[in-house]
Amino acid sequence: MQPRIAIDAYVIDTLLPDIVGHDRRPSAFLVYLYLLRAAARSRDDSIVVSLQTIAVRTGLSKASVQSAIRHLKRRGLLDDKTEATTLRPVRRLRRPWRR
Repeated sequence: MQPRIAIDAYVIDTLLPDIVGHDRRPSAFLVYLYLLRAAARSRDDSIVVSLQTIAVRTGLSKASVQSAIRHLKRRGLLDDKTEATTLRPVRRLRRPWRR
């Protein structure tokens, strides 16, 4: 049995219609959901995961994942100061609605 994770209502009530409907970037929403799950699993907002792993786990192409990550950084949902490299692909999740 898979463990359950709690998703903030803000993600579904606000981010879903905003990113998918308004921004027309459903791939960005899928990537954000995947990263939320990875953060819950590691219990840390810094996740070490490659573009290829995200692509495989979400069913998206690597190019779509790269575009989604750029969009999430522009939206402030991923830390744009954290540099992901091939050797250390760190992504830092941000949840600006939490204070």
